[in-house]
Formats: sequence, C-alpha cells, structure tokens
Amino acid sequence: MKKRIAAGMLLLFLFAAMTGCGEKGGIKDGYYTAQAAEFSHGWKEYVTIMVKGGSIVSVEYNAENASGFIKSWDNAYMQNMFHVSGTYPNQYTRYYAGELLDHQNADGIDALSGATSSYGSFQKLAAAALQQAEKGDSSIVMVDTAE
Repeated sequence: MKKRIAAGMLLLFLFAAMTGCGEKGGIKDGYYTAQAAEFSHGWKEYVTIMVKGGSIVSVEYNAENASGFIKSWDNAYMQNMFHVSGTYPNQYTRYYAGELLDHQNADGIDALSGATSSYGSFQKLAAAALQQAEKGDSSIVMVDTAE
C-alpha cells in the first residue's frame, strides 16, 4: 500500500513538473516593461514588473523626462502638484505599484483622487506588461497611453 501511495505521489509530482504547475495566471518568470509611446507634459511613463515563481514580486511605476530624470524625484513638481491636487508622483506611483503587487493584476485597483490621468496610463501600461509576461517576451513594449 505504501509503495502505491509513493508511486502515485511520484506520478503526481512528475505531472505537475511537466505541466508547469505553479506559474500563476500563466505569467513567466522575468522582467517585463511597458512604456508610453510618447511623452506627455514632458514625461514618459513606464511600468516594470518582475515575475518569480509565476507571481509578480516587484513593480516599478514611474515616468522619466527626455534626459532620464525620474518624475518622483522632482521636488518642485511634487510641491506644485500636491498643492493643486492633493497628491504627488512619489505617492501615487507607489500606491498604484503596490496595488498591482497585492492584486497580481490591474483589475480592481481604484484611482487616487488627483491622479486619475496617471491611473489611466497605469492601467494600460500594467496590462501591456502582463501580456508580455504571459508570452515570456522581455522586450520593452510601447503603449499608446493618450486618452
């Protein structure tokens, strides 16, 4: 009886290994980036995800200008935006990235008040990065984020 159970467990383990069991949602391990095709107000947004063990383990959402300067590091922009809309890039980019990490997909993430335009871009970029992860294609995908 013990030999049958052991043989059954071995067959189950081999079947799981051969079918790729453990890759959540069909996403493949690696780094995947989706970037806005065009600059908007001087910034080009991007989402980069790292997938390990079939799950998203790291998310970066941000924007850069033509010289490569990161939007979340721009203190003058932060102060301006905060006084006008009540949020700023370092806050909303971390929020959206954290929500994608928690949900493991872009569905069900609520927009932050004051950052709804970036929310729309984030949704498109996150979906494109996840599509790349499903294909296992680590090339940077360019996305039309214009509204």
